[in-house]
Amino acid sequence: MRPFTYERATSALSAVKTAALTPNARFIAGGTNLLDLMKLDIEHPAHLIDVSRLPMAAIEPTPEGGLRIGAAASNSAVAADPTVRARYPVLSEAIVAGASPQLRNKASVGGNLLQRTRCAYFYDTTKPCNKRAPGSGCGALEGLNRNAAIFGASHACIATHTSDMAVALVALGARVEMLSPSGDPRSFPVMELHRLPGENPQYETHLIPGELITAVVLPPPPTGGQIYRKVRDRASYAGGLASVAVAGGQVALGMVAAKPWRAAETEGALASGASPAEAIAKELEGASPLGRNDFKISLVARLAAAAIGEAKARGQ
Repeated sequence: MRPFTYERATSALSAVKTAALTPNARFIAGGTNLLDLMKLDIEHPAHLIDVSRLPMAAIEPTPEGGLRIGAAASNSAVAADPTVRARYPVLSEAIVAGASPQLRNKASVGGNLLQRTRCAYFYDTTKPCNKRAPGSGCGALEGLNRNAAIFGASHACIATHTSDMAVALVALGARVEMLSPSGDPRSFPVMELHRLPGENPQYETHLIPGELITAVVLPPPPTGGQIYRKVRDRASYAGGLASVAVAGGQVALGMVAAKPWRAAETEGALASGASPAEAIAKELEGASPLGRNDFKISLVARLAAAAIGEAKARGQ
């Protein structure tokens, strides 16, 4: 175990100021991802700032008719919330599709958005990984890349983002709110939170150093049915191979890129009257499989077409 210091934050503002002034500081809430990475010698924070007890767990309606979910709310609390289940069922279904009940009870909304890839080469410190050790190479490129990205990958990284919740939030058009070390709040769409790898896969989000996610804000639910569907090798203790979130005419794909993938081509095709199968085929024209993950093309085609059709039926 590497030594580190710890403090419990008394306010969001004090937390971000401490994070900005303390080298290699990290926020911790549920710790369901960070603590594992520390034990595996992948993450090496020098200082942990516990934000789990800050008053950021409320789930409240917004004046615009949407919903504001505090970043410290547990995944279980969000999935079970009556308003979420009634008005945003795709979000509830996505959360329940991820992890186990024990992890969902502990994991926070903010932490879920910031969880890191489950790529085997990222987790194995004996293997090269540009995300973990910039400049070392990508072992997955010529290795076991069955779960690799089919959209937005680069020669530097082909890992995927594994959050189920984030995929549903992107389909719903949610926004994420942050507090910067200067004390100024920021907000932008969840779709813009994560970066594609490019030449620098170690930079995974557009957060600035020391910035803290404080909430996720959902707009009023879109017209039409909602659904979340996920495929994995087995029903438990296995990461996803692919997923799809549908919210009315909005579609997002999961486990196919380094970020939740908004299926803009599919949405446009659906708006033009294409069938679900035709619409997802349009999106998949831009896919770039690597050989071992070629199956994801047909898997996503079947999964998305079925989900879009089921969401349409739910909305009638």
